Amino acid sequence: MKRVLILLLSLLPASLTWLSCGGSSSPSSSTKASGLDYRAFVTNSVTSGTGAAGVYIVNAATDVRPVISPISAGNTPGMMVLTPNRAQTLVFSGNGTPFSDNQFTVIENATETAAGHVTLPGVTESFVVSPDSSTAYVAVPTAPVVGQSPGVIQVISLSSGTVLGTISCPLGNPAPAVCVSADPNLQGINPPYRYLSIGNTGTRLLAFSEGAGQNSDSVPNVVAVITPSSLGTASAVISLVPGFDHPVWAYFNSDDTTAYVVNCGAECGGQQASVQPLDLTTNPPTPGTAVPVPAATVALVNNSTMYLAGTPAPPQPCPAGTQATSCGLLTVFDLSHMTATNSTPIIITDGYHSRMSLGANGQLFIGARTCTEVVAPVPPPQGAEVRGCLSIYNTQTGAVVIPPTNGDVTGIQPIATRDVVYVIQGQNLQGGSLYIYDTTTDALEFNPNDPNNPGQVSNLIGNFVDVKTVDF
Repeated sequence: MKRVLILLLSLLPASLTWLSCGGSSSPSSSTKASGLDYRAFVTNSVTSGTGAAGVYIVNAATDVRPVISPISAGNTPGMMVLTPNRAQTLVFSGNGTPFSDNQFTVIENATETAAGHVTLPGVTESFVVSPDSSTAYVAVPTAPVVGQSPGVIQVISLSSGTVLGTISCPLGNPAPAVCVSADPNLQGINPPYRYLSIGNTGTRLLAFSEGAGQNSDSVPNVVAVITPSSLGTASAVISLVPGFDHPVWAYFNSDDTTAYVVNCGAECGGQQASVQPLDLTTNPPTPGTAVPVPAATVALVNNSTMYLAGTPAPPQPCPAGTQATSCGLLTVFDLSHMTATNSTPIIITDGYHSRMSLGANGQLFIGARTCTEVVAPVPPPQGAEVRGCLSIYNTQTGAVVIPPTNGDVTGIQPIATRDVVYVIQGQNLQGGSLYIYDTTTDALEFNPNDPNNPGQVSNLIGNFVDVKTVDF
């Protein structure tokens, strides 16, 4: 049997600096440097003459940036995750180069300061937080493991600032837990988990190997079912469940008895994108029948409706009226009946879709990277087409809008108190910018604080990557 090892800190090149112990602070504390009641955090990945890399703060009620310094969060801060209690914001800084700092920062939202930093053993694209906001799980697929293929899940306590250890499956290591599978091909393999999903109750953590974009089946497609409460005990067992086609994400039902796994399929080098139930009440967990969908790399669930976006392989032809020759598809899927409900294709931009959020007025914002760009010549002639990686789908009417803005989309954040959505776009071109979209028009908002630049926040200059609101 393969064994799971909760490695001691000394066994991996991870280091920890924790400045204070947090996790219980109130987001409404009066110690905030900005003095704002409704804030958006925005990561800036570059340091230039106009500003430093870090986490910038914007007044999400008025679209104004206060005159305060950014919060330090590594050399190239990007992806962020907010803890369920909104007390902390987790930030990863790393660009995959030999100079990447791979820094994982915990920001105390109440004080707008970095509480601590963890240096990860590699780059991460996915980290999740337990429902009680006590623990972060970080997938590091390139982390070295002695005597095995790379890949670990780093476990970090957010309350004490302690690196609890890492989860991996080294063969023959005498650890108190085991990796088990009904598939003999999984014996002796340490899957490089790329993406994670955690249940509503925190009783189950799912880790997905052979994630999207790897285009290789050299590592088996597997979903690891982990029970966090058992880790480090004699009863710990992690089930490696085969039978998936490049799994990338999962949605849990309310009591965590079933997870609906999203398979990327052909877009990621496999066969068929699908939604596949996983029964978590059996031992080992049992995968159900996969229901095909056209394409899926990102999903969002609203009540019993799952929206899935992806680019089919081969790509979907685009309709008339655009210079783009390759398009993607959005699927509306009824989880209660396990069937797609849109009778005609919903055509969106192509690319690798990785961001999706539902804003006010039923507007679904879908972001991709590496899409087909249509860039107008300079100076642009009247009526010239401009097309980037953002699609907006009206869930009430079925209409699709492709805003005339170029670039990859790396961050989407609806502003809960307004008819507004913040979008970070342009990372691969001129540098990521924060755009403000009005969901009543699906166009850039008129900002009276910067009337000459619709949809912009004045004094906000940088190469922005992600955006999150941190207050209720």
